[in-house]
Amino acid sequence: MEHEAVTDAQRMAQRSKFLAEATAVGVTCVPFSGGQPKGGVEDGPVEMIRFGLLDQIKNMGYAVSLSEGMDKYAAMRPASDPPIGILKNPRYVAGAARRVSDQVRAHCEAGRLAVTLGGDHSIAMGTLSGSAAVYGSDLCVVWIDAHADINTPETTGSGNLHGCPLAFVLGLCEAKEPFDWIVPRLRKDRLVYIGLRDVDAGEKALLRKHGIRAFSMHDVDKHGIGRVVEMALDHVNRDRSLPVHMSFDVDALDPSVAPATGTPVRGGLTFREGHYICEAVAETGCLVALDLVEVNPSLGDPDSLRQTVAVGCSLVRCSLGETLL
Repeated sequence: MEHEAVTDAQRMAQRSKFLAEATAVGVTCVPFSGGQPKGGVEDGPVEMIRFGLLDQIKNMGYAVSLSEGMDKYAAMRPASDPPIGILKNPRYVAGAARRVSDQVRAHCEAGRLAVTLGGDHSIAMGTLSGSAAVYGSDLCVVWIDAHADINTPETTGSGNLHGCPLAFVLGLCEAKEPFDWIVPRLRKDRLVYIGLRDVDAGEKALLRKHGIRAFSMHDVDKHGIGRVVEMALDHVNRDRSLPVHMSFDVDALDPSVAPATGTPVRGGLTFREGHYICEAVAETGCLVALDLVEVNPSLGDPDSLRQTVAVGCSLVRCSLGETLL
């Protein structure tokens, strides 16, 4: 007698510790580029959907709920948005992030796993605010990135807000208007980095001052990705009893793996290292939210685009429980 095949979604639901609707995924597409100067990253979500990501998720056995109004982000750009200090496009970034926060919060409140497709990493002001509004200060954040993205308005050298989202959600800077809607619920000891290799001097000082745990590519080289992921999870979630939000910037991967991104840095994660992180976090049963950001279809040739989009989609599937066997 043949047994009915168990789907990836059903396997994930069996180990899920926090999701009331564990076979449901809430997808928020954020075609947004206001946090950095290079156009094209706003097309990342569209390209991933065009590549078939939503159907791929459904084929894993998930019910997919898509947030409405993806086209509204471009229309949110103010007619006038002068810098505040050095910060560029502050009203556009703050307004978009607030909308993202509402959409992610709605998915989390419904008990769905919230998947957000960017867009540049400034949208994490919204994704983390949205998930933390539901899961509170217990929320653990695993930040996969070449960059620390923890600059404050005082330490940023560029003023590009995709390098600042964590400073706002951690409360490292005063959230003045138009960022005064952000409630800094995230605890510093609940944040861990994997993959860092291009960190500003001011960011290094902040990480040391606040005791924030970070595993650089040196650590990956020294210990191997398996041990690094274990240590990272042990730091923020030793008993694997707290909810996890994973925010994955594709520039964490080596440019040979994901070339179509705005701030590539040599010496990054391999294809398998990136996927192993997603597989290991999925295995915990703690994942409640996922960001996949900084795919930029305008950078590189068609093969580079295809390669980067395919990798992005694959990382999402692995985070949702796809396995090699």
